[in-house]
Amino acid sequence: MPVFVRIMMLLAVLALPGRAAVAASETAARAPVILGLDGEFGLANSTSAESIERGIRTAIDEINRSGGVLGGRPLDLVTREHRSISARGIKNIRELAAIPNLVAVYGGRFSPVVIEELPVLEETRTLFLAPWSSADAIIDNGMKPNYIFRLSLRDSLAMPFLLAHAQRRGLNRVGLLLTNTAWGRSNLEAANRYFTEGGVPQPAGTAWYNWRDRSLIDKYQALAQAGAQAIVLVANDDEAAILVREVAALPAVERLPILSHWGITGGDFVGQAGAALHEVDFSVIQTVSLFRTPPDRLAPVLETTRRLFGLSRIEEIEAPVGFIHAYDLTHILARAIDLAGTTDRAAVRDALERVGHYQGLARTYDRPFTPERHEALTEKELLMARFTRDGVLVPDGE
Repeated sequence: MPVFVRIMMLLAVLALPGRAAVAASETAARAPVILGLDGEFGLANSTSAESIERGIRTAIDEINRSGGVLGGRPLDLVTREHRSISARGIKNIRELAAIPNLVAVYGGRFSPVVIEELPVLEETRTLFLAPWSSADAIIDNGMKPNYIFRLSLRDSLAMPFLLAHAQRRGLNRVGLLLTNTAWGRSNLEAANRYFTEGGVPQPAGTAWYNWRDRSLIDKYQALAQAGAQAIVLVANDDEAAILVREVAALPAVERLPILSHWGITGGDFVGQAGAALHEVDFSVIQTVSLFRTPPDRLAPVLETTRRLFGLSRIEEIEAPVGFIHAYDLTHILARAIDLAGTTDRAAVRDALERVGHYQGLARTYDRPFTPERHEALTEKELLMARFTRDGVLVPDGE
């Protein structure tokens, strides 16, 4: 074999490790950036986790079709189910935190689960995005730095808004009917701050119920007998539907208006309440309604949901706040990843506090988050909504 040929072969062999390193680098540069979702999948009658997932996947599809993040890396989503059981959620967080290239985890509807997960999130320094759960303690958690960001309702905004809505309706004494969980206690604290300031309405009393209670009417009637002119309800869909059916069975004169927190919109509340819903004065707080979204902003989103899920109309999107919040959060997160220039969670956490202008579905954000504020929404976005005869949630009065 000629010397020249032997030299060339030797050089080719020596170049192999370098080529392998380049190939490995190119593969890493194209590897998906992973997002996680820990939600209440599998919980009977619940629609919230599925809605959040669709919001994330809709945004991911738009982002990936526009080139992905970090110069061409696609986003991908992995999901875990906790069925509203905190122990399952904690296990899920540990599993998700160990996934290479995972940047952030989204949570689901239930505040008590997220609150129980907080120590593990802090321990693992896992970036956590809350598109639904509203308990104040989720953000006011004492972490330094704080790895939790929320684009959702907050109880210390929700309860004053519900009470002020009662005042506007001339309902000057209200009864609080609360779930006996961290979420219910969060709302009681917010209500007590409102009452301490001496505003109207004033409390007629507070009653507590437990998850999976099969009747709430005795607690409702106790509040009515204490002088309540309306009930402020903190409940999810199952217990709220039970209450509505029981109140509808009373004489009309005994049916008090019910002003509800939004947990009821994360499941099949309309189906469970049935025709009784239209026999009761029932309204629910929301942060946003797609019926108020500008058509030019909404049209491309609905085109994507039609292609991905067969959903082409606003009325077909269940648990709409979960979809909207998760959609906006994903676009904001993608901007933070590009701003950070890396998938390192600490760097992306810092970048989330620096993301600038973004025109979302819930609102137009000048700056979604700052080092001092990890809440993206304010009281300005809040509204009351009602269910139509067709079961569609629309802004109150429209």
